[in-house]
Amino acid sequence: MQIFLTGDDWQVLTYLWATDEPPRLDLSATCANACPMNASALHKLTEWLIDGARSAPNPPRMMAEVCERLVAAGLPLWRVGIFIRTLHPDIIGRNMIWRLGEEVVVGSANYDTLNSPEFLNSPLAIVFRQGREVRALLDGPDGKRFPLFDDLRKEGVTDYIALPLAHIDGSFHASSWTTRQPGGFTDEQLVALRSLMAPFARLVEIIRLRRTASVLLDTYVGNRAGERILGGQIRRGHTDTMNASIWLSDLRGFTALSDRLPAETVVDILNQYFDCQVSAIRTHGGEVLKFMGDGLLAVFPIDEYVGDVRKVCAQVLEAALESRANVEALQYPIGDTIERFRFGVALHVGRILYGNIGGGDRLDFTCIGPAINLAARLEKIASRLHRTVVASRAFADSCEGGWTDLGEFPIAGFSKAERVYGLLDETSDAEVPRARLHSSGSVVNSSG
Repeated sequence: MQIFLTGDDWQVLTYLWATDEPPRLDLSATCANACPMNASALHKLTEWLIDGARSAPNPPRMMAEVCERLVAAGLPLWRVGIFIRTLHPDIIGRNMIWRLGEEVVVGSANYDTLNSPEFLNSPLAIVFRQGREVRALLDGPDGKRFPLFDDLRKEGVTDYIALPLAHIDGSFHASSWTTRQPGGFTDEQLVALRSLMAPFARLVEIIRLRRTASVLLDTYVGNRAGERILGGQIRRGHTDTMNASIWLSDLRGFTALSDRLPAETVVDILNQYFDCQVSAIRTHGGEVLKFMGDGLLAVFPIDEYVGDVRKVCAQVLEAALESRANVEALQYPIGDTIERFRFGVALHVGRILYGNIGGGDRLDFTCIGPAINLAARLEKIASRLHRTVVASRAFADSCEGGWTDLGEFPIAGFSKAERVYGLLDETSDAEVPRARLHSSGSVVNSSG
């Protein structure tokens, strides 16, 4: 099995990719063998790369067109790989693999890949760490240098060369090129490949930087906010209004938890606790806007013209029920005890102001408005009532079934009291304060 280190975050760029693909070059087997090099075609390919490969609607297609043009110019390629590191919380980077006559395959690798035997014993490790090329004729003395070469030999590969893609920040990324031509690449073919690396690396770097910016914005401010920022909505006061269902949640007993546990443990607990909610929120169409200590603010946008309020609120409730089950199942062992957790979430629906707010050149892309304030007050009421899920009247009216009237409550800062609703399936057991369960099975109450 062959494992490759990652390449540019090509795959996540799909929202930028066009749907219509240009016609593919007709690459017959005759050009896959020994064709004379076409200097004019190579020059045109270099100019095409320098010009930004504009005819390619997406990065995989750009990769395919580079390889197809090289084959048509007389370079007998069999398999080509591009491996680019990126900034991403879950993956170290992505790769693209082209094979003669096949579609480009996009893949990724997580951070564990860097320490895997497959990577450490691969030519790519040398390229990434030392920035130098690695070449081997597979029937020569270097043909047994890496386990990867055994797999390539089975495909009939005769020659392998890994070339660095040097970026202007000093980092090295990698490309690999193989052929099944008897005797391997000729000197002329290797010169052609090496001459292509500078313009190819520049284009790859530009796409990598754009993708990195998009990923980081998605990670820290959310997908919709990231798109708006990249789209130019960056000035203070740039705001829009939108209808949305609002989610505001809080971990019960967090202050006491933080006081008695090491900070590193608290951070780990928070990460696992937020995992219980974020996947459910995103699966059901929501976007997380803020993590505020142990608090989480999310919105589920409702389209101004064709949005279905009832459908969106039903999705929000599904996310709340899924999150409740996830948090109830969460267990965190500490010594001879097992920590169990409870949380509360307030659900509301209304109009919010969404955009850039801040001071000087320090801005935050967030949402404000009376609807957000009411959700925050409702979450406090949920805590007082020892309820997990509470909803405003506006939300409950838009989401059928399963609600019980908890009464009217005065809301600080609001002129009128608000009627609050809870879920029918939350019995009195849900009102017991959070407990720590010892490994022996005994239960020790702690403050909620």
